[in-house]
Amino acid sequence: MAGVRRLVSATSTTGPGRIKAFLRLVAIEHSVFALPFAYLSALTVMARLDGGVRWLDLLLITIAMVGARTFAMAANRIIDRHIDARNPRTAGRELVTGAVSVRTAWTGAAVALVVFLGAAALLNPLCLVLAPLAVVPLVGYPYAKRFTDWPHAVLALAQLVGPVGAWLAVTGTFAGAGPAVLLGAAVGLWIGGFDLIYACQDAEIDREIGVRSVPARYGRAFALRASTVAHVVTFGLFGWFGVIVGFGWPWSIGLALTAVAFGYQHVVVTPTDLSRVNRAFFTANGFVGIALFVFALADLVVRLGLRW
Repeated sequence: MAGVRRLVSATSTTGPGRIKAFLRLVAIEHSVFALPFAYLSALTVMARLDGGVRWLDLLLITIAMVGARTFAMAANRIIDRHIDARNPRTAGRELVTGAVSVRTAWTGAAVALVVFLGAAALLNPLCLVLAPLAVVPLVGYPYAKRFTDWPHAVLALAQLVGPVGAWLAVTGTFAGAGPAVLLGAAVGLWIGGFDLIYACQDAEIDREIGVRSVPARYGRAFALRASTVAHVVTFGLFGWFGVIVGFGWPWSIGLALTAVAFGYQHVVVTPTDLSRVNRAFFTANGFVGIALFVFALADLVVRLGLRW
């Protein structure tokens, strides 16, 4: 019987089983949160330039985004594996349980990084030059919780890169990239604000094991108030972005739905009840990205003349 268990364990971590475990490790499905805003940035500047969709650019942007995010998640899990092992909430992660080996995780991270850099090189020289700089906050986030009470700000900076990078991927220049920076700041504050909520789950254990965060340092109530402020500013930046790029009523509908989703997050999660954090994460945040993109796309096609 022991031999059978060893055989099953061995076969489950080779070939397709190993790949599936790695994809679980990096939560590949969560790419849906970042991709819509990269697409929104790219399609907005395409509409401004000649009105036509550049499909190859969109494909390369997708590859670059997924590669960068996969590298970031793998590196994060590797760097934090010892912390994860001491936290009951994260003790079941693949690197802790052995479902994915550290060697496999490093291999996957390296492949993802090569894919990201390769896609950047195919886009234009500016993207290739800037790609290594984009990696810095991606790797810096897991280390930030070791030296600052505000690692959420580093995560926000990492998220800003997506919309800005997508804009530069199309134009190859910083000239006129103000709207992309505005959109990137909105996305960064959105994700950083939610990270404040998410970190509330680990406030006590983080204090115990020496991990730094806003909830661990200042308490859950303060963190949730800071998250509310971040999301109010986020909403204002989304609105400002729509104004300067010329969006109209479709974007306004998307903003209204976003306001509802933001409000839902901050109603269902309280300092004394964190049971619905995951519902807020998967439902509300996924909805925000998709809803804003869909209504922005309608605006781009109907009002700004984007051609397929």
